[in-house]
Amino acid sequence: MKNLLIRAGMSPLDTFDPSFMILNNSIGGNVGNLVYQFSVFRTLMTEGTTITPDYYEIDPKKAEEINEKYDCYIIPLADAFRKDFVPSLRKYTKLIQKLTIPVVVIGVGLRAPFEPQLDEGFSFDDDVRAFVSAVLEKSTTIGVRGEITAKYLSRLGFREGIDHTVIGCPSMYTFGRDLTIRETKITKDSMVTVNSSLLSPNNVLDFISRGMEEFPNHYFILQWLKEMRLTYAGAPGISNKSIENYPIKMSDDAYMNNKVRFFLNVPTWIDFLKQADLSFGARLHGNITATIAGTPSLIIPKDARMRELAEYHGLTQVWHSEISEKTSLSELIERSDFHSPERKQSINFDHFISFLNTNNLDHIYKKDTNPSVIPLDDQLTEVQLKQPLMPVSACSIEEMADRWENYYPLLEKSYEEKIKDYKGKLVEKDKKIKRQQAILNRKAVRIALKTANMFRIK
Repeated sequence: MKNLLIRAGMSPLDTFDPSFMILNNSIGGNVGNLVYQFSVFRTLMTEGTTITPDYYEIDPKKAEEINEKYDCYIIPLADAFRKDFVPSLRKYTKLIQKLTIPVVVIGVGLRAPFEPQLDEGFSFDDDVRAFVSAVLEKSTTIGVRGEITAKYLSRLGFREGIDHTVIGCPSMYTFGRDLTIRETKITKDSMVTVNSSLLSPNNVLDFISRGMEEFPNHYFILQWLKEMRLTYAGAPGISNKSIENYPIKMSDDAYMNNKVRFFLNVPTWIDFLKQADLSFGARLHGNITATIAGTPSLIIPKDARMRELAEYHGLTQVWHSEISEKTSLSELIERSDFHSPERKQSINFDHFISFLNTNNLDHIYKKDTNPSVIPLDDQLTEVQLKQPLMPVSACSIEEMADRWENYYPLLEKSYEEKIKDYKGKLVEKDKKIKRQQAILNRKAVRIALKTANMFRIK
Protein backbone atom coordinates (compact mmCIF):
# COMPACT_ATOMS: atom_id res chain seq x y z
CA MET A 1 0.00 0.00 0.00
CA LYS A 2 1.36 3.39 -1.01
CA ASN A 3 0.19 6.65 0.49
CA LEU A 4 0.72 9.79 -1.54
CA LEU A 5 0.09 13.34 -0.38
CA ILE A 6 -0.88 15.74 -3.18
CA ARG A 7 -1.22 19.49 -3.41
CA ALA A 8 -4.93 19.93 -4.10
CA GLY A 9 -7.94 21.68 -2.63
CA MET A 10 -10.09 18.59 -2.99
CA SER A 11 -10.07 15.04 -4.31
CA PRO A 12 -12.04 14.04 -7.43
CA LEU A 13 -13.96 11.80 -5.01
CA ASP A 14 -14.94 14.69 -2.73
CA THR A 15 -18.50 15.99 -3.14
CA PHE A 16 -18.38 19.16 -1.10
CA ASP A 17 -21.35 21.47 -0.89
CA PRO A 18 -20.81 24.62 -3.03
CA SER A 19 -21.03 26.87 0.04
CA PHE A 20 -18.22 24.86 1.66
CA MET A 21 -16.13 25.07 -1.52
CA ILE A 22 -16.57 28.84 -1.71
CA LEU A 23 -15.71 29.56 1.92
CA ASN A 24 -12.77 27.13 1.97
CA ASN A 25 -11.58 28.01 -1.54
CA SER A 26 -11.44 24.34 -2.51
CA ILE A 27 -10.68 25.31 -6.13
CA GLY A 28 -7.62 27.43 -5.34
CA GLY A 29 -9.19 30.56 -6.77
CA ASN A 30 -9.91 29.03 -10.17
CA VAL A 31 -11.79 25.82 -10.98
CA GLY A 32 -9.31 25.17 -13.79
CA ASN A 33 -6.97 23.90 -11.06
CA LEU A 34 -9.21 20.86 -10.65
CA VAL A 35 -8.46 19.74 -14.22
CA TYR A 36 -4.71 19.15 -13.98
CA GLN A 37 -5.12 17.80 -10.45
CA PHE A 38 -7.75 15.33 -11.73
CA SER A 39 -5.32 14.10 -14.36
CA VAL A 40 -2.56 13.53 -11.80
CA PHE A 41 -4.98 11.67 -9.49
CA ARG A 42 -6.16 9.45 -12.37
CA THR A 43 -2.61 8.73 -13.55
CA LEU A 44 -1.00 7.97 -10.19
CA MET A 45 -3.91 6.17 -8.48
CA THR A 46 -2.86 2.59 -9.10
CA GLU A 47 -4.35 -0.40 -7.30
CA GLY A 48 -3.17 -0.25 -3.70
CA THR A 49 -2.34 3.48 -3.87
CA THR A 50 -4.13 6.05 -1.75
CA ILE A 51 -3.86 9.72 -2.69
CA THR A 52 -4.75 12.33 -0.06
CA PRO A 53 -5.16 16.06 -0.78
CA ASP A 54 -3.30 18.49 1.45
CA TYR A 55 -6.26 20.90 1.03
CA TYR A 56 -3.73 23.64 0.26
CA GLU A 57 -2.27 23.56 3.75
CA ILE A 58 1.42 24.48 3.90
CA ASP A 59 2.76 24.02 7.42
CA PRO A 60 6.49 23.32 7.94
CA LYS A 61 5.63 22.29 11.52
CA LYS A 62 3.84 19.22 10.12
CA ALA A 63 6.90 17.89 8.30
CA GLU A 64 7.43 15.06 10.80
CA GLU A 65 3.78 13.99 10.53
CA ILE A 66 4.00 13.99 6.71
CA ASN A 67 7.20 11.93 6.82
CA GLU A 68 5.50 9.32 8.99
CA LYS A 69 2.20 9.06 7.10
CA TYR A 70 3.16 9.38 3.43
CA ASP A 71 5.55 7.82 0.94
CA CYS A 72 5.77 10.80 -1.42
CA TYR A 73 4.55 14.39 -1.76
CA ILE A 74 3.21 15.21 -5.22
CA ILE A 75 3.05 18.92 -6.06
CA PRO A 76 1.22 19.86 -9.27
CA LEU A 77 1.50 23.62 -9.79
CA ALA A 78 0.28 26.17 -12.31
CA ASP A 79 2.03 29.54 -12.75
CA ALA A 80 3.57 29.46 -9.27
CA PHE A 81 6.63 31.48 -10.25
CA ARG A 82 4.99 34.86 -9.68
CA LYS A 83 5.17 37.71 -7.17
CA ASP A 84 1.93 37.09 -5.27
CA PHE A 85 2.76 33.40 -4.77
CA VAL A 86 6.12 34.12 -3.10
CA PRO A 87 4.80 33.72 0.50
CA SER A 88 3.48 30.25 -0.38
CA LEU A 89 6.66 29.38 -2.26
CA ARG A 90 8.72 30.25 0.82
CA LYS A 91 6.52 28.09 3.03
CA TYR A 92 6.87 25.18 0.61
CA THR A 93 10.64 25.60 0.62
CA LYS A 94 10.77 25.44 4.43
CA LEU A 95 8.47 22.42 4.48
CA ILE A 96 10.31 20.53 1.74
CA GLN A 97 13.67 21.13 3.42
CA LYS A 98 12.33 19.29 6.49
CA LEU A 99 10.90 16.34 4.58
CA THR A 100 12.70 13.04 4.19
CA ILE A 101 10.25 11.56 1.63
CA PRO A 102 10.46 12.19 -2.14
CA VAL A 103 8.87 15.43 -3.39
CA VAL A 104 7.92 15.60 -7.07
CA VAL A 105 6.77 18.78 -8.83
CA ILE A 106 4.56 17.78 -11.76
CA GLY A 107 4.18 20.92 -13.81
CA VAL A 108 5.09 24.48 -12.83
CA GLY A 109 5.26 27.66 -14.82
CA LEU A 110 6.35 31.28 -14.90
CA ARG A 111 3.86 34.14 -14.96
CA ALA A 112 5.14 36.81 -17.29
CA PRO A 113 3.96 39.07 -20.13
CA PHE A 114 3.30 37.59 -23.57
CA GLU A 115 6.81 38.68 -24.65
CA PRO A 116 8.80 38.06 -21.45
CA GLN A 117 12.11 39.82 -20.87
CA LEU A 118 13.86 36.96 -19.09
CA ASP A 119 17.28 38.63 -19.07
CA GLU A 120 15.95 41.44 -16.90
CA GLY A 121 15.13 38.98 -14.12
CA PHE A 122 12.25 39.04 -11.63
CA SER A 123 11.88 40.12 -8.02
CA PHE A 124 11.18 36.52 -7.01
CA ASP A 125 14.27 34.93 -8.63
CA ASP A 126 15.95 34.07 -5.31
CA ASP A 127 12.75 32.51 -3.94
CA VAL A 128 12.34 30.36 -7.06
CA ARG A 129 16.00 29.33 -6.88
CA ALA A 130 15.58 28.26 -3.24
CA PHE A 131 12.36 26.35 -3.95
CA VAL A 132 13.74 24.48 -6.96
CA SER A 133 16.95 23.62 -5.09
CA ALA A 134 14.92 22.20 -2.19
CA VAL A 135 12.78 20.08 -4.53
CA LEU A 136 15.80 18.74 -6.41
CA GLU A 137 17.22 17.42 -3.14
CA LYS A 138 14.10 15.22 -2.89
CA SER A 139 13.56 14.22 -6.56
CA THR A 140 15.44 13.65 -9.79
CA THR A 141 14.00 16.35 -12.00
CA ILE A 142 11.22 18.96 -12.10
CA GLY A 143 8.51 19.06 -14.77
CA VAL A 144 7.87 22.55 -16.16
CA ARG A 145 4.97 23.69 -18.31
CA GLY A 146 6.79 25.06 -21.36
CA GLU A 147 9.89 26.39 -23.07
CA ILE A 148 9.62 29.89 -21.56
CA THR A 149 9.73 28.48 -18.02
CA ALA A 150 12.57 26.15 -19.03
CA LYS A 151 14.62 29.11 -20.31
CA TYR A 152 13.83 31.00 -17.11
CA LEU A 153 15.12 28.18 -14.87
CA SER A 154 18.18 27.75 -17.07
CA ARG A 155 18.93 31.46 -16.59
CA LEU A 156 18.78 30.85 -12.83
CA GLY A 157 21.49 28.21 -13.20
CA PHE A 158 19.46 24.98 -13.43
CA ARG A 159 20.25 22.50 -16.22
CA GLU A 160 17.59 21.75 -18.81
CA GLY A 161 17.19 18.02 -19.41
CA ILE A 162 18.77 17.28 -16.03
CA ASP A 163 17.30 19.51 -13.33
CA HIS A 164 14.16 20.35 -15.27
CA THR A 165 12.33 19.20 -18.37
CA VAL A 166 9.28 20.45 -20.28
CA ILE A 167 6.24 18.22 -19.78
CA GLY A 168 3.43 20.67 -20.65
CA CYS A 169 0.25 20.57 -18.59
CA PRO A 170 -0.69 17.19 -17.04
CA SER A 171 -4.35 17.92 -17.86
CA MET A 172 -3.62 17.12 -21.52
CA TYR A 173 -2.78 13.53 -20.49
CA THR A 174 -5.98 12.95 -18.52
CA PHE A 175 -7.09 10.13 -20.82
CA GLY A 176 -3.70 8.95 -21.95
CA ARG A 177 -1.75 8.86 -25.18
CA ASP A 178 -4.64 9.05 -27.64
CA LEU A 179 -6.43 12.28 -28.46
CA THR A 180 -9.16 12.62 -31.07
CA ILE A 181 -10.91 15.89 -31.87
CA ARG A 182 -14.42 15.25 -33.20
CA GLU A 183 -15.52 16.48 -36.59
CA THR A 184 -18.36 18.89 -35.90
CA LYS A 185 -20.49 20.96 -38.23
CA ILE A 186 -20.38 24.44 -36.76
CA THR A 187 -23.39 26.52 -37.76
CA LYS A 188 -25.15 29.57 -36.32
CA ASP A 189 -27.38 27.16 -34.38
CA SER A 190 -24.50 25.15 -32.93
CA MET A 191 -24.10 24.85 -29.20
CA VAL A 192 -20.95 26.79 -28.34
CA THR A 193 -19.15 27.12 -25.00
CA VAL A 194 -17.38 30.37 -24.20
CA ASN A 195 -14.70 31.25 -21.68
CA SER A 196 -13.12 34.59 -20.97
CA SER A 197 -10.95 36.51 -18.55
CA LEU A 198 -11.10 40.12 -17.40
CA LEU A 199 -7.30 40.10 -17.61
CA SER A 200 -7.48 39.87 -21.41
CA PRO A 201 -6.96 42.95 -23.59
CA ASN A 202 -10.09 44.86 -24.58
CA ASN A 203 -9.84 43.81 -28.23
CA VAL A 204 -10.06 40.16 -27.08
CA LEU A 205 -12.96 40.83 -24.73
CA ASP A 206 -14.80 42.67 -27.51
CA PHE A 207 -14.15 39.79 -29.91
CA ILE A 208 -15.49 37.22 -27.42
CA SER A 209 -18.61 39.34 -26.90
CA ARG A 210 -19.15 39.52 -30.67
CA GLY A 211 -18.71 35.76 -30.88
CA MET A 212 -21.44 35.26 -28.28
CA GLU A 213 -23.79 37.43 -30.36
CA GLU A 214 -22.80 35.57 -33.53
CA PHE A 215 -23.58 32.20 -31.92
CA PRO A 216 -26.59 32.79 -29.64
CA ASN A 217 -26.84 29.13 -28.57
CA HIS A 218 -23.91 29.51 -26.19
CA TYR A 219 -22.98 28.92 -22.57
CA PHE A 220 -20.50 31.08 -20.72
CA ILE A 221 -18.29 28.78 -18.63
CA LEU A 222 -17.14 30.54 -15.45
CA GLN A 223 -13.91 29.71 -13.61
CA TRP A 224 -13.08 32.29 -10.92
CA LEU A 225 -13.97 31.76 -7.27
CA LYS A 226 -15.64 35.18 -7.19
CA GLU A 227 -17.82 34.05 -10.14
CA MET A 228 -18.75 30.91 -8.25
CA ARG A 229 -19.93 33.02 -5.32
CA LEU A 230 -21.89 35.34 -7.63
CA THR A 231 -23.55 32.39 -9.40
CA TYR A 232 -24.40 30.62 -6.16
CA ALA A 233 -25.51 33.51 -3.95
CA GLY A 234 -26.31 36.29 -6.45
CA ALA A 235 -23.85 38.81 -4.99
CA PRO A 236 -21.47 40.51 -4.82
CA GLY A 237 -20.52 41.31 -8.40
CA ILE A 238 -16.98 40.53 -9.52
CA SER A 239 -16.10 44.15 -10.26
CA ASN A 240 -17.18 47.62 -9.14
CA LYS A 241 -16.41 49.05 -12.57
CA SER A 242 -18.86 49.40 -15.43
CA ILE A 243 -17.84 46.75 -17.96
CA GLU A 244 -19.79 46.05 -21.13
CA ASN A 245 -17.72 43.22 -22.63
CA TYR A 246 -17.76 40.82 -19.66
CA PRO A 247 -20.62 39.64 -17.38
CA ILE A 248 -19.81 40.94 -13.91
CA LYS A 249 -23.14 41.00 -12.04
CA MET A 250 -26.37 39.07 -11.72
CA SER A 251 -28.31 41.61 -13.78
CA ASP A 252 -26.09 41.01 -16.84
CA ASP A 253 -27.70 39.10 -19.70
CA ALA A 254 -25.55 35.97 -19.36
CA TYR A 255 -26.79 35.45 -15.79
CA MET A 256 -30.36 36.63 -16.28
CA ASN A 257 -30.80 34.44 -19.39
CA ASN A 258 -29.37 31.36 -17.62
CA LYS A 259 -26.40 31.21 -19.99
CA VAL A 260 -23.66 30.69 -17.38
CA ARG A 261 -22.45 27.44 -15.81
CA PHE A 262 -19.98 26.79 -13.02
CA PHE A 263 -18.67 23.22 -12.72
CA LEU A 264 -17.89 21.66 -9.36
CA ASN A 265 -15.90 18.70 -10.70
CA VAL A 266 -14.10 17.62 -13.85
CA PRO A 267 -16.24 14.67 -15.10
CA THR A 268 -19.45 16.74 -15.37
CA TRP A 269 -17.47 19.55 -17.03
CA ILE A 270 -16.10 17.16 -19.66
CA ASP A 271 -19.51 15.56 -20.24
CA PHE A 272 -21.05 18.99 -20.83
CA LEU A 273 -18.33 20.02 -23.29
CA LYS A 274 -18.83 16.82 -25.27
CA GLN A 275 -22.26 18.19 -26.23
CA ALA A 276 -20.78 21.36 -27.78
CA ASP A 277 -19.64 21.83 -31.36
CA LEU A 278 -17.03 24.43 -30.41
CA SER A 279 -15.27 25.97 -27.42
CA PHE A 280 -13.52 29.31 -27.70
CA GLY A 281 -12.10 31.98 -25.46
CA ALA A 282 -9.23 33.22 -23.33
CA ARG A 283 -9.10 30.58 -20.58
CA LEU A 284 -6.36 27.96 -20.65
CA HIS A 285 -8.15 25.13 -18.89
CA GLY A 286 -11.51 26.11 -20.28
CA ASN A 287 -10.15 25.18 -23.69
CA ILE A 288 -7.87 22.32 -22.61
CA THR A 289 -10.90 20.68 -20.98
CA ALA A 290 -12.76 20.98 -24.28
CA THR A 291 -9.76 19.52 -26.12
CA ILE A 292 -9.55 16.41 -23.94
CA ALA A 293 -13.33 16.09 -24.31
CA GLY A 294 -12.72 15.84 -28.08
CA THR A 295 -14.41 19.15 -28.86
CA PRO A 296 -12.91 21.64 -31.35
CA SER A 297 -11.39 24.48 -29.39
CA LEU A 298 -9.91 27.89 -30.15
CA ILE A 299 -7.77 29.62 -27.52
CA ILE A 300 -6.53 33.22 -27.39
CA PRO A 301 -3.32 33.28 -25.28
CA LYS A 302 -2.86 36.51 -23.34
CA ASP A 303 0.44 35.93 -21.52
CA ALA A 304 3.58 33.79 -21.41
CA ARG A 305 2.03 31.00 -19.33
CA MET A 306 -0.76 30.43 -21.87
CA ARG A 307 1.53 30.96 -24.83
CA GLU A 308 4.10 28.34 -23.85
CA LEU A 309 1.44 25.70 -23.23
CA ALA A 310 -0.50 26.49 -26.40
CA GLU A 311 2.72 26.15 -28.40
CA TYR A 312 3.91 22.97 -26.65
CA HIS A 313 0.60 21.15 -27.07
CA GLY A 314 -0.22 22.59 -30.48
CA LEU A 315 -3.51 23.99 -29.20
CA THR A 316 -5.56 25.68 -31.91
CA GLN A 317 -4.90 29.35 -31.25
CA VAL A 318 -5.04 32.92 -32.44
CA TRP A 319 -2.80 35.58 -30.91
CA HIS A 320 -4.47 38.60 -29.35
CA SER A 321 -2.46 40.92 -31.62
CA GLU A 322 -4.10 39.32 -34.69
CA ILE A 323 -7.61 40.25 -33.57
CA SER A 324 -9.08 43.50 -34.86
CA GLU A 325 -12.48 45.08 -34.41
CA LYS A 326 -13.49 43.46 -37.71
CA THR A 327 -12.41 39.90 -36.82
CA SER A 328 -15.35 37.50 -36.60
CA LEU A 329 -15.49 34.09 -34.98
CA SER A 330 -16.84 32.55 -38.20
CA GLU A 331 -13.79 33.83 -40.03
CA LEU A 332 -11.40 32.24 -37.53
CA ILE A 333 -13.33 28.96 -37.60
CA GLU A 334 -12.91 28.78 -41.38
CA ARG A 335 -9.12 29.01 -41.20
CA SER A 336 -8.48 27.06 -37.98
CA ASP A 337 -6.95 23.60 -37.79
CA PHE A 338 -8.77 22.03 -34.87
CA HIS A 339 -6.80 18.78 -35.17
CA SER A 340 -3.39 20.33 -34.46
CA PRO A 341 -3.28 19.11 -30.81
CA GLU A 342 -3.63 15.50 -32.01
CA ARG A 343 -0.29 15.65 -33.82
CA LYS A 344 1.72 16.50 -30.70
CA GLN A 345 -0.14 14.36 -28.18
CA SER A 346 1.64 11.01 -28.48
CA ILE A 347 5.22 12.30 -28.30
CA ASN A 348 4.31 14.68 -25.46
CA PHE A 349 2.59 11.89 -23.55
CA ASP A 350 5.58 9.56 -23.95
CA HIS A 351 7.87 12.25 -22.58
CA PHE A 352 5.52 12.81 -19.64
CA ILE A 353 5.60 9.09 -18.81
CA SER A 354 9.39 9.16 -19.05
CA PHE A 355 9.38 12.03 -16.53
CA LEU A 356 7.23 10.00 -14.12
CA ASN A 357 9.50 6.97 -14.51
CA THR A 358 12.63 9.08 -13.94
CA ASN A 359 11.15 10.16 -10.62
CA ASN A 360 10.26 6.54 -9.73
CA LEU A 361 6.51 7.20 -9.64
CA ASP A 362 4.14 4.32 -10.18
CA HIS A 363 1.27 4.98 -12.60
CA ILE A 364 -1.54 3.27 -14.50
CA TYR A 365 0.45 3.29 -17.78
CA LYS A 366 3.38 1.29 -16.41
CA LYS A 367 2.59 -1.81 -18.49
CA ASP A 368 0.13 -0.59 -21.09
CA THR A 369 -0.75 2.80 -22.58
CA ASN A 370 -4.36 1.57 -22.69
CA PRO A 371 -4.85 0.11 -19.21
CA SER A 372 -7.88 -2.08 -18.63
CA VAL A 373 -8.10 -1.12 -14.96
CA ILE A 374 -8.32 2.55 -13.94
CA PRO A 375 -8.95 2.70 -10.19
CA LEU A 376 -10.12 6.32 -10.11
CA ASP A 377 -12.73 5.67 -12.81
CA ASP A 378 -13.96 2.63 -10.91
CA GLN A 379 -14.29 4.60 -7.67
CA LEU A 380 -16.09 7.46 -9.42
CA THR A 381 -18.87 5.11 -10.51
CA GLU A 382 -19.85 4.88 -6.84
CA VAL A 383 -19.86 8.64 -6.28
CA GLN A 384 -22.82 10.94 -6.95
CA LEU A 385 -21.10 13.98 -8.38
CA LYS A 386 -22.49 17.47 -7.93
CA GLN A 387 -24.11 18.97 -11.02
CA PRO A 388 -22.91 22.35 -12.34
CA LEU A 389 -24.22 25.52 -10.78
CA MET A 390 -26.79 27.57 -12.62
CA PRO A 391 -27.23 31.22 -11.63
CA VAL A 392 -29.43 31.74 -8.59
CA SER A 393 -31.73 33.84 -10.79
CA ALA A 394 -32.66 30.67 -12.70
CA CYS A 395 -33.41 28.61 -9.60
CA SER A 396 -36.73 27.80 -8.02
CA ILE A 397 -37.71 29.64 -4.83
CA GLU A 398 -36.93 26.44 -2.90
CA GLU A 399 -33.43 26.20 -4.39
CA MET A 400 -32.76 29.89 -3.70
CA ALA A 401 -33.77 29.47 -0.07
CA ASP A 402 -31.67 26.32 0.27
CA ARG A 403 -28.58 28.07 -1.10
CA TRP A 404 -28.92 31.09 1.15
CA GLU A 405 -29.73 29.00 4.23
CA ASN A 406 -26.56 26.97 3.58
CA TYR A 407 -24.25 29.79 2.60
CA TYR A 408 -24.92 32.77 4.87
CA PRO A 409 -24.76 30.97 8.26
CA LEU A 410 -21.42 29.46 7.19
CA LEU A 411 -20.25 32.87 5.96
CA GLU A 412 -21.16 34.44 9.31
CA LYS A 413 -19.38 31.64 11.15
CA SER A 414 -16.25 32.13 9.05
CA TYR A 415 -16.29 35.87 9.85
CA GLU A 416 -16.59 35.08 13.55
CA GLU A 417 -13.68 32.63 13.35
CA LYS A 418 -11.56 35.20 11.49
CA ILE A 419 -12.36 37.88 14.06
CA LYS A 420 -11.48 35.46 16.87
CA ASP A 421 -8.23 34.60 15.10
CA TYR A 422 -7.38 38.29 14.59
CA LYS A 423 -8.14 39.03 18.25
CA GLY A 424 -5.89 36.15 19.30
CA LYS A 425 -3.08 37.51 17.13
CA LEU A 426 -3.58 41.01 18.58
CA VAL A 427 -3.38 39.63 22.12
CA GLU A 428 -0.14 37.79 21.27
CA LYS A 429 1.23 40.90 19.60
CA ASP A 430 0.35 43.00 22.64
CA LYS A 431 2.08 40.48 24.94
CA LYS A 432 5.15 40.57 22.71
CA ILE A 433 5.22 44.37 22.77
CA LYS A 434 4.95 44.38 26.58
CA ARG A 435 7.76 41.83 26.86
CA GLN A 436 9.95 43.95 24.60
CA GLN A 437 9.10 47.08 26.60
CA ALA A 438 10.04 45.29 29.83
CA ILE A 439 13.35 44.23 28.30
CA LEU A 440 14.02 47.76 27.07
CA ASN A 441 13.14 49.17 30.49
CA ARG A 442 15.61 46.82 32.16
CA LYS A 443 18.27 47.77 29.64
CA ALA A 444 17.53 51.45 30.18
CA VAL A 445 17.93 51.04 33.96
CA ARG A 446 21.25 49.22 33.52
CA ILE A 447 22.52 51.91 31.17
CA ALA A 448 21.42 54.66 33.57
CA LEU A 449 23.15 52.95 36.52
CA LYS A 450 26.29 52.41 34.49
CA THR A 451 26.31 56.05 33.43
CA ALA A 452 25.76 57.21 37.02
CA ASN A 453 28.66 55.05 38.22
CA MET A 454 30.91 56.57 35.58
CA PHE A 455 30.16 60.08 36.83
CA ARG A 456 30.55 58.93 40.46
CA ILE A 457 34.08 57.67 39.72
CA LYS A 458 35.01 61.04 38.27
